[in-house]
Amino acid sequence: MVYLSRIYTKSGDAGETGLGDGTRVPKHHPRVTAYGEVDELNSVFGLLTAYCPECPERDLLRTIQNDLFDVGADLCVPPPPDEQPEQALRVTEAQYLRLESAIDRLNDPLPPLKSFILPGGTPAAAWLHMARTVCRRAERAVVTLTQTESVNRHAVIYLNRLSDFLFVLGRVANAGEDVLWVPGKSR
Repeated sequence: MVYLSRIYTKSGDAGETGLGDGTRVPKHHPRVTAYGEVDELNSVFGLLTAYCPECPERDLLRTIQNDLFDVGADLCVPPPPDEQPEQALRVTEAQYLRLESAIDRLNDPLPPLKSFILPGGTPAAAWLHMARTVCRRAERAVVTLTQTESVNRHAVIYLNRLSDFLFVLGRVANAGEDVLWVPGKSR
């Protein structure tokens, strides 16, 4: 359980922060960048649900926000080589399989695409596309972290599936009225 009695600690005033295992690292460390990007993505979800109450799948979006806290918690605790199952909060396969199931359910009735989609359409679709691009940035930051440090592979997979889910949900929010890219239209 999380307990926050003080919001400011002054421990980061010199440009360092503490990871979940107590290790101190610079605030520009790739691990901090990775979970910071995930935190930003979660905030975009907050804006989406606040400004677009008509957005489809609101209950699932709230579940995803909780999942994103799990992703952040996973990333802020570097896995030790001898970590035992359930020793730390880690993203699991079940979390991204839930996204795959939702993608299949939502995508099935949609018409096949014959072009790329321009981000936009309804306000909900526009916010979903914004969330998708922030999700891709978070995914890139986590993949960058994997080049130098150990990362739970399920966290990477989760973010990859989440961006796919956001794309499909954006199409659903546009109710079949996607704005398609017309290659070379303004030449």
